[in-house]
Amino acid sequence: MQKMGLSFEIQKTAESGGRRGTLALPHGMVQTPVFMPVGTAASVKAVEQGVLERIGPGERGAEIILANTYHLYLRPGHELIARMGGVHRFMGWERPMLTDSGGFQVFSLSSLRKVTPDGVEFRSHLDGSKHFFSPEHSIDVQIALGADIAMVFDECVETPASWERTKDSMGLTHAWAGRSKDHFEANKHRVPWFSEMQGKTQSLFGIVQGGMYVDLRKESAEHLVEMDLPGYAIGGLAVGEPREVTREMIARTLEWLPKDKPRYVMGVGYPDEIEEYAKMGVDMMDCVLPTRAGRHGLVFARGEDGGIVRMNIKRKEYAEDQGPIDATCGCMVCARYSRAYLRHLFVVGEPLGLTLNSVHNLHFYLATMERVRAELA
Repeated sequence: MQKMGLSFEIQKTAESGGRRGTLALPHGMVQTPVFMPVGTAASVKAVEQGVLERIGPGERGAEIILANTYHLYLRPGHELIARMGGVHRFMGWERPMLTDSGGFQVFSLSSLRKVTPDGVEFRSHLDGSKHFFSPEHSIDVQIALGADIAMVFDECVETPASWERTKDSMGLTHAWAGRSKDHFEANKHRVPWFSEMQGKTQSLFGIVQGGMYVDLRKESAEHLVEMDLPGYAIGGLAVGEPREVTREMIARTLEWLPKDKPRYVMGVGYPDEIEEYAKMGVDMMDCVLPTRAGRHGLVFARGEDGGIVRMNIKRKEYAEDQGPIDATCGCMVCARYSRAYLRHLFVVGEPLGLTLNSVHNLHFYLATMERVRAELA
C-alpha cells in the first residue's frame, strides 16, 4: 500500500481563527502558518540556496519554497529535470517544495492563449512556439519536477468578470480538478524520488475559484471538498481587486474549507497582508513581492509603533545614513550594512544590492510569520 506524503497537525487555534500547526512532507517539516518564497525558475531570484537555508529568525531558513511549472516546462524542460533526479536535486534544495499548476501563468498570456474544455493552447512568451496544457499534462510536468506538493490545473478568471463568465470558468476548473486528481492518482508513483522516500508520494491540492462572488466561492469550495484532497488553495485573488474584497473572499472561503487540512492562499501579498491572513486561519502563502520589491529598491522595516514601513532605498535622504534598514531586524544584511551603502549599490547598478535587499525582505517576511506563530503558541 502506498504511503501518503503529507500529514498536518494543528497545535492551537485562536479565537480569530489563526492556527499554529506542523505540516510533515517527504522532504521535511514545515511550521505553519508559513510564507513560501517563490523560486520561479528553480531559483529564488538573486538569493543562493545556502543563504535561503539561513535567513529568518534563529537562522532556521525558509522551510518550503515554490517553483513554477510553466517556466520550468519551457526551460530547461520537465523531462530534463526528471532525468536529473527531480527539481530538488537539480537545484540543490533538499527541503520541501511546492509547484503551481501553470494555470495562472497561462491566464496571464491573455493575447497568446485559447481555452477549450480539453485544456489551453498557448504560445510561449519566449519564442512564440505553440504549446498545449491539459490537466493531465500539467500533472505529468509536476510529477516530473517532483515537488512535495502539486496543484490541480485551474483557470483563473479576469477581474472584473461577470457572474456568468465566472461561473462558466469555475465549472471548467472543477472539471479539470477531477481530471487532475484521476491522472495524479494513476501516475504519482512516477515521481523521481519515489523509491528513495520509502514509498511516500507527492500530495495534490485543489484550488477554489469563483472570482469575487461569495456564492460561487461557496459552491467551488464545497465541490472541491467532496473530492477529499489533502489540502486546499484559494486562488484567483490579488489580481486587481480592492484589498477589502480580497479579505472578504478569503474569510468567507475559509468557512467552507476543512479545518483539519492545510489552507493556502496563492499569490499574496505585502507583509501586513500575510500577517492578517495568517491570523484569520490561512496556513500557507506565497508571493514574489519580497524579491521583486528588493530588486526595485523597496525594503520593509518595522516602525516604532510596530507597524510596517515601506522604504525606498534609492532616495537621496539615505545617501549618508549609517543606520541599518531596520534596527530591530536580526538579518545578516541589517547586522552588517548601512542604508547609505545599500543605496550606493543600487545607484551604481551593483547586483549585490539587489541580493542584499532581497535577503532582508525575505527575512522580514519569515520573521513576520515567526511572530504570528509565537502569538498562536
